[in-house]
Amino acid sequence: MQRYLAGFSGASGSGKTTLIERLVVLMRGRGLRVSVIKHAHHGVDIDREGKDSWRHREAGACEVLLASPRLLALQRASQVDVAYSVGELVRMLQPVDWILVEGYRGAPVPRIEVWRSAVTPPPLDLDARVVAVACGDPEQLPDGCRVPCLDLNLPETVADWLLAHRDRFVLADDR
Repeated sequence: MQRYLAGFSGASGSGKTTLIERLVVLMRGRGLRVSVIKHAHHGVDIDREGKDSWRHREAGACEVLLASPRLLALQRASQVDVAYSVGELVRMLQPVDWILVEGYRGAPVPRIEVWRSAVTPPPLDLDARVVAVACGDPEQLPDGCRVPCLDLNLPETVADWLLAHRDRFVLADDR
């Protein structure tokens, strides 16, 4: 099975989560299976105080696996900070057609920079892993942008571009 891995980076509030959410819907509508890896800042929690999973974790469980007929969520606690690589996180997932990664700017993953001039004014700092920019207003892009500009307001065009350029996103373990 050929799998693809695409990253998305950008400042907080630039629209990364919304774009990825829309891409998942569009890609699923095309019959593709999609998973998402999202970078979370220190202290984020998916369960709420007082709930069973929270109580088990607070009691000291190393892992809490929540399982229902439609949802499986694994929480793994550590006494020290652990910085998982994107590759390690990918190996934790079941095989799908596409994995979309939000954040992890430093990971060796080809990615789309999500940019809004109101959130991050020019200059736009693009490293070698950025293969495109998704922005709401291309006229606001600084001169000399060396990568394609995709319309953030038209996620269908971003999905089309990803699929048309899928060879750039082949998961390294699958090559």
